[in-house]
Amino acid sequence: MLDSFVRVAAATPEIRVADPAYNAKQILALMARADSEEVQLLCLPELCLTGYTCGDLFHQSALLTETIKALELIRRESSRYSLTTALGMPVSIQGKLYNTAVILSGGKIVGIVPKTHLPGYSEFYEPRHFVPAPDHNTVISLLGEKIPFGSKLLFQCEESSDFFFAVEICEDLWAPCPPSISHAVHGANVILNLSASDETVGKAAYRRSLVSGQSARLICGYVYAGAGQGESTTDMVFAGHNLICENGSILAESPLFGEGWACSELDLCAMAYDRRRMNTFSPESEGYEIIPFSAKPRWLSLGRKIDPTPFVPSDPALRRQRCMDIMAIQAAGLAKRLSHTGGNGILGISGGLDSSLALLVACDALRLIGKDPSGLLAVTMPCFGTTSRTRENALRLCVAVGVPCREIDISRQTELHLRELGHDLNRHDVVYENAQARIRTLQLMNLANQSGGIVIGTGDLSELALGWATYNGDHMSMYAVNAGVPKTLVRHLIEYVADTCGDDALRAVLLDILDTPISPELLPPDGDSILQKTEELVGPYELSDFYLYHLVRWGRAPALIYRLACLAFQGRYTEKEILHWLKIFVRRFFAQQFKRSCIPDGPKIGSVTLSPRADWRMPSDAVCDAWLQSLEEIE
Repeated sequence: MLDSFVRVAAATPEIRVADPAYNAKQILALMARADSEEVQLLCLPELCLTGYTCGDLFHQSALLTETIKALELIRRESSRYSLTTALGMPVSIQGKLYNTAVILSGGKIVGIVPKTHLPGYSEFYEPRHFVPAPDHNTVISLLGEKIPFGSKLLFQCEESSDFFFAVEICEDLWAPCPPSISHAVHGANVILNLSASDETVGKAAYRRSLVSGQSARLICGYVYAGAGQGESTTDMVFAGHNLICENGSILAESPLFGEGWACSELDLCAMAYDRRRMNTFSPESEGYEIIPFSAKPRWLSLGRKIDPTPFVPSDPALRRQRCMDIMAIQAAGLAKRLSHTGGNGILGISGGLDSSLALLVACDALRLIGKDPSGLLAVTMPCFGTTSRTRENALRLCVAVGVPCREIDISRQTELHLRELGHDLNRHDVVYENAQARIRTLQLMNLANQSGGIVIGTGDLSELALGWATYNGDHMSMYAVNAGVPKTLVRHLIEYVADTCGDDALRAVLLDILDTPISPELLPPDGDSILQKTEELVGPYELSDFYLYHLVRWGRAPALIYRLACLAFQGRYTEKEILHWLKIFVRRFFAQQFKRSCIPDGPKIGSVTLSPRADWRMPSDAVCDAWLQSLEEIE
């Protein structure tokens, strides 16, 4: 929790029906395990202190008396553990019986939450035994204490202003308007669900989608604990299905009929960021009582998976589907623009990844509007740094897809321009490089005017983030089809086409393009070997894409991004390398905003985009000192 993470667990004790004393011992064993694993918030199943399947025994005084005795034992022993626990039990108040969640923290009962929606259909008959939660909170006396009681209790961590949890019980989630909706808009970013959902064929998948969907809808962590071993099998079987979800993602899940233990860390910072940025999430403050609880701040060794390639699905089937969807979005956007302008498309083809993807997308776009790819014009413009490999790959690719390619050698024009500037041709500085990029764009723009077409941009999202483009050079076009695609994903899109095209010639050239070092080729080569390699100058793209995702999508502080990157890339990059390239990324990201403030139109592809007309608005003269300060402290 010192760096925004809180460890939570959902656990299923092995119980005996109507034996609170035995069940209390099982619950304490789970609390001991949770404490030993540095869990800060533990969720146990519905009515686990008695068993959910007690039936009419719930009305028996003997059972209720023994349940209170068992609770007293748990309360006393819980003072030994640095965690907060929610357990399920029946509570009798003024002759009425409630199905409740009892919250224990620091050896005290800090609140009791009754169930709101009581199922009385199919195998469930809770209204026979319980009454629903009252409309308003109250205070009850239990074990000599005055305890807040009600469905509108919000538990706030004293050590972290970003940690609030609330409780709903089983059927509450299945209801048309779950209490968790109200909990979330009143500030809860973690929802506990104490459940006793029995197992039937197909129900686990439905439960999984329901829990993950609710966590996404409410931008929260959702901890679901299900009843399991020991419940009566008279008419039902319980599988101990436990789930931990965060904003739509399943972080941990226990197997059905397994040990009944799921544990993971919730990222409070990420959820707070998403709620801040979404103006449809309107918080309320009336009607809820805030109950303080304590959670010892600690550095947690993260058990949740940190994906080193957040833009690229690791599952091959999902990755293939994602690639197909992305190219469809790109092609549809460009098709609309070409249809609207009524002209053809012009694009520069270098033999590199980005321009190759743009060409493939442009061919798909023309097919969508009933035209042949031969209506495109690809232009290759060799100059000082062009190698025979990239030049030949550009030509081979055009032949393979049936697009005419025109070669315009811009060397003489660039030399003349540099001489007119009085620039030494042996001085290979930014002027030398950018002159080539701007002359290439000049050629494309004028060719587009000549033919009544539009220039299709080739630059990608990663280059926009780093500002790795020449202002008013390759930075500019009339429609930028790759503007929403990060470099790590560009590679997989090219690979996807190579694997699915069914054309040996196209596949061969695409594979060679994939094997070519990434370079703008603006400096003279070493013989015919590429000398200027982008990733040696601005860092590995897999690192910069990781930084981009966590900075823009989740608003994470650079120090936390550094920690996550060290975990994700352990064994591949040293901590020193990760810190070095992160500093460069932060500096470039801030310094190069002026290029992003005036980029051309282009289709939004995913949740991270830098278009000034869509998701990202940032002043071009913002300073990055606050972002770099924590990184300086690390060093």
